[in-house]
Amino acid sequence: MPKISAADGTKLYVEEVGAGTPVVFVHEYAGDYRSFEPQLRHFCRRYRCVSYSQRGYPPSDVPPEAARYSQDIARDDVIAVMDALSIDKAHIVGHSMGAYTALHVGIKYPQRCLSVTAAGCGWGSFADPAQREAMRALAAETGKMFAEEGIAAAAAKYADAPMRQAFKHKDPRGFAEFARMLSEHSAEGHAQTMLNLQLKRPTLWDMEAQLKKFSLPLLVIVGDEDDLCLDGSVFLKRTVPTAALLVVPRAGHTINSEEPAAFNAALAELFAAVDAGRWMAHKGA
Repeated sequence: MPKISAADGTKLYVEEVGAGTPVVFVHEYAGDYRSFEPQLRHFCRRYRCVSYSQRGYPPSDVPPEAARYSQDIARDDVIAVMDALSIDKAHIVGHSMGAYTALHVGIKYPQRCLSVTAAGCGWGSFADPAQREAMRALAAETGKMFAEEGIAAAAAKYADAPMRQAFKHKDPRGFAEFARMLSEHSAEGHAQTMLNLQLKRPTLWDMEAQLKKFSLPLLVIVGDEDDLCLDGSVFLKRTVPTAALLVVPRAGHTINSEEPAAFNAALAELFAAVDAGRWMAHKGA
């Protein structure tokens, strides 16, 4: 379909398939509109599924200005996509960087959300200030790597991170597809996104007061081999009154592609419970 325009004129590439209750998928730092293909193929049979490439990720525009990348801008881009497609409310499903964005959509625009899913969420978030600073330094190094080494070399290094090893070893074909798609991205877009969104966004602990007031159904999914996201995922479960936590065994960061059956089953249960008004039924609500 044609690209849609964000608030500042940035063009975002969007694909949709299926009919019914809308589900908007928001990809991770190493992903794009193709990352949720295992979910689109499954849920398009009953739902209107929308996936898009975020700014900085071709075929969406790659703005050269640093000021056109931030967590608030990424949040509002989700609403721009929904507005362009005349979607009033949707289930918002985010992975990693997209999970942070999904949470921010739920906080700022709860009236536009049926539920929020935060998968592989927590990279960069730690209670300990020293750990936070270490992650900020890592983010700065990563942004510099993409800016200086180019997409092919930087993508190969980024794809082979410790949190991806479970995926690499259990599903070599799936991992190879993930790595190939990452290598097709924009080095400039990755550098801008890391340095101006991921490096500068608030941590989950910074968001604690807002998360305690979060009232939408929230599903948190994390692999038990996703070390840098485990603490953040448990924090979300303990902080958000409506949160449910699924820890998938022997699974890493790229959870929706690595374990699509478990991921899809969890989403299906969430959607059904929300549709029936029974998400909090286990607490007598």
